[in-house]
Amino acid sequence: MTKTENIILTRTFNFAKDITKLYIELKKDKIYELASQLFKSGTSIGANVEEAQAAQSKKDFISKMSIAAKEARETKYWLRLLNETNISGIDVQMLLKEIDEIINIISKIVKTSGAN
Repeated sequence: MTKTENIILTRTFNFAKDITKLYIELKKDKIYELASQLFKSGTSIGANVEEAQAAQSKKDFISKMSIAAKEARETKYWLRLLNETNISGIDVQMLLKEIDEIINIISKIVKTSGAN
């Protein structure tokens, strides 16, 4: 396993933990629908990255990582919506910064894998 793969596995797993904690807080605030959407997309990123590690081919790997990238972009959307509507007092700036970095890393992995 390469260093980049370790980084993205760790970061997406840690991000999923943070999203899970946010989900619990949003449900306490009765923000159910947004919490649910954010939980599904935010935890799916790492699950797809993990699944890509057992890909049967390069094409399969790129496909799984591309799905992870799409889920990351959806997660960014929900985080931005949460942030800009101010419906919760929860500060999501660190999560927005982290999702931008995750998107960049996954995009580079997909681009590099497709070029090789």
